[in-house]
Amino acid sequence: MKTKMKKWWHDKVAYQIYPKSFYDTNGDGIGDIQGIISKLDYLKELGIDLIWISPIYKSPFVDQGYDISDYYGIAPEFGTMEEFEELLAEAKKRDIYIVMDLVINHCSDQHEWFQKALADPEGEYADYFYFREGKNGGLPSNYRSYFGGSCWEPVPGTNKYYFHAFAKEQPDLNWENPKLRQEIYDMINWWMEKGVAGFRIDAIINIKKDVNFPDLEPDGPDGLAGYSRAVEQTHGVGELLEDLKNNTFAKYDAFTVGEVFNMHEEELPEFIGEDGHFSTIFDFSAHCLSDGEHGWYDALGIDFNQWRKAIVNSQLEVQKVGYKANIIENHDEPRGVSRFLPEYARNAAGTKMLGTISLLLRGIPFLYQGQEIGMQNCVWNSSEEWDDISSKDQYQTARAAGVPKEEALRICAEMSRDNARTPMQWSGEKGAGFTQGTPWMKVNPNYSKINVKDQQMDEDSVLHYYQKLIALRKSKEFKEVFTYGRFAPVYGEWDNIMAFYRILDEEAGQEVGNAGKRVLIAANFGKDSVELPLEYPGKKVLLSNLPENQAEDNLTLAGCGVMVLECALHE
Repeated sequence: MKTKMKKWWHDKVAYQIYPKSFYDTNGDGIGDIQGIISKLDYLKELGIDLIWISPIYKSPFVDQGYDISDYYGIAPEFGTMEEFEELLAEAKKRDIYIVMDLVINHCSDQHEWFQKALADPEGEYADYFYFREGKNGGLPSNYRSYFGGSCWEPVPGTNKYYFHAFAKEQPDLNWENPKLRQEIYDMINWWMEKGVAGFRIDAIINIKKDVNFPDLEPDGPDGLAGYSRAVEQTHGVGELLEDLKNNTFAKYDAFTVGEVFNMHEEELPEFIGEDGHFSTIFDFSAHCLSDGEHGWYDALGIDFNQWRKAIVNSQLEVQKVGYKANIIENHDEPRGVSRFLPEYARNAAGTKMLGTISLLLRGIPFLYQGQEIGMQNCVWNSSEEWDDISSKDQYQTARAAGVPKEEALRICAEMSRDNARTPMQWSGEKGAGFTQGTPWMKVNPNYSKINVKDQQMDEDSVLHYYQKLIALRKSKEFKEVFTYGRFAPVYGEWDNIMAFYRILDEEAGQEVGNAGKRVLIAANFGKDSVELPLEYPGKKVLLSNLPENQAEDNLTLAGCGVMVLECALHE
């Protein structure tokens, strides 16, 4: 791919903060804006350039802030607008950019727009949403929401229903209404003027609807059809996304990362090409391997060969077009160490290995809070311990399908979004150093073994390794190859080996002269040591997670070993 224009965000390393669980400064058990401010130096030392903050807007928190009741207000649980402005200022001092979460497919049922719509179901605000009469004495259509149950909820006092792709407290916004779109554009520009650098854009593919809402073939015993299938069959979202970009982001050279599922493959250039709808979109190719046909209960475990194939194919496809954002985990996914590593590799060496692969792929690396210390899935003793609306629904779905109670708990515990939402483990003190009060959610019991304070004092820790890894990616000598170098897989015929080159040359679209580079990133996901023949002479070991790893005539990788090796550009 020829990179015609270098963007300010191309070489950045991003970090996602889930504010409710990050750091609490006032003892109420909930993380807050002051907590983020107090940890900016920690993030700067880690090497972070850009922080994405999950929603901090006013909300009833039915879906943890992804149900917004006031787009212009800060939830008092997190602080004040003055404190947010202080965060912007303090981040700027450290050359850190702040990216907000943007939830504009739906809002909260407590939002003023929806309350006005309910008060006058024939009025202008009703057209901000999808109010429809039922068909043949039933619902308007047979769609199942992402959180289970029908997508349609009765409008009190009428024969109408309103549409919600997610929880019933999250009515979908009608993007066909130009007045509604302008309200959204005004709000986005207001935040841009305040100084945010851009947005992570939630569930954005859902904004385009077939407004006739035709029934689909049922795919479950409830007689409903998953709404995602309706999204897949709908075309024309690009027009809405271009209108959004041109009226907002493009005016400010904003960084935008879309949460995009169900995209038609041929549309990738439109989404993230040179003049795409977004700067980037998340790469969920590996995460989708956990999707079951009917839910979590019939999902298959992640097979190494499938995982490797998914990442390699995605990398090869996207480098023809633009950049994706690479993740191991986020607030909607379980912890990557517990998901993508076999049990024998869920240790410091395996954690470093997985992180190396993710951060040195072509694209924009996103870390999620706690990833840098190797936080793992929590131990859940009961479904009652979950806060997550999706986990509870999946548990009930599994039980309804006949899955025994203990098995349903085990499956859903592995996949629960709450695994990523347990409090950040800052120390081995009570409450994991997250709060002086009672944490809003259960703390992972392993906080005494996995925490920031202990790892800061251990030069061989996962945290120190991540600092070295990020520093390497951003180093003057290798930043160009890790930012613009092409991806080329290698050793694909070897069992348990995930390996690729990052190559800076003319084929990568760069005029390099004598500055071309080839870097090999090779990881052994197996238990036993492996010796790989080097295709190109090794020049310098840039990073290694185990002393047993060696690079001489051949490359020797211990079990769970990973090495970053500069090689000769040519044979």
